[in-house]
Amino acid sequence: MDRETRESIANAAGAPKLHARAEVGPAQAGQRLDRVAAEMFHEHSRERLKQWIRSGELTVNGQVAARPRDPVALGDALELRAEPPPQAVVAAQPIELDLVHEDAEVLVLNKPAGLTVHPGAGQADGTLQNALLHRYPELAGVPRAGIVHRIDKQTTGLLVVARSLSAHTALVRAIQAREVHREYHAVVHGVLTGGATVDAPIGRHPAHRTRMAVREGGKPARTHYRVLERFAHHSLIAARLESGRTHQIRVHMQHQRYPLVGDPVYGQRGVRGAGMDPALRETIQRFARQALHACRLEFEHPASGQPLAFEQPWPADFAALVEALRNGAPGA
Repeated sequence: MDRETRESIANAAGAPKLHARAEVGPAQAGQRLDRVAAEMFHEHSRERLKQWIRSGELTVNGQVAARPRDPVALGDALELRAEPPPQAVVAAQPIELDLVHEDAEVLVLNKPAGLTVHPGAGQADGTLQNALLHRYPELAGVPRAGIVHRIDKQTTGLLVVARSLSAHTALVRAIQAREVHREYHAVVHGVLTGGATVDAPIGRHPAHRTRMAVREGGKPARTHYRVLERFAHHSLIAARLESGRTHQIRVHMQHQRYPLVGDPVYGQRGVRGAGMDPALRETIQRFARQALHACRLEFEHPASGQPLAFEQPWPADFAALVEALRNGAPGA
């Protein structure tokens, strides 16, 4: 798309209304309206966007569109003016938070393994969102209690949270403009010879709807990775995201045939490696989550514009895994 502007404004009752505008670029010309809308306004589901097309809340060049399946043309202006879907009531719960930074506009948190970011299918509470609402009740007036991005339940590390509607709008725009920089460390199966960039679209797995996969027609996704350390049968890597698709690093590294250690969804079966020390093999087999840690986060403060950068050391289990690999591969 050539231009895109997005904003969230508050109505008289304090609930944010949706207003977003985007222009069809060469890559989207000729495609279905609902598909292009899902790419442009990716924070909303395709089914929800279809409803807004039919109700006239999502227009094309200021006109109500006839059908979601109608094609769009280069330069068409898609505009969304809609009431947000009702949000489920999320209860405040006293769950401990590990704060790295706190000011009037933003929070930076270190998320532990096992903590889901927000409620969803299969988990109604006990999440980071529940914890935020308990410690900061005013976040009830900010979408998803200020959560603007997420990391998987079993991934550890840094997250930024908005404390106001203005900060939320600014951070969402920064993420969409790729101005929020995130770096992860991961341990993968296999010995990498060097770094690379994975540029491969990600979408829902055609057979397993809870999984993602590299597939034609998926959303654009790009991951840059480099090797930090090599072991006898494994590698420690740093990965930097240009996009933020669901399970992106896990899917891309599996696609490269270097799945993450401990990944229950995209990992490999068993621990391969001829001559591996039995104790090391058992340590790797018993690592109970994907070996992935969000170690660095950089962004501009939404109010002051000041550059902010945060780093978070490895958690104990990740550090112990790396140490075991080092001891199990003398001279690597």
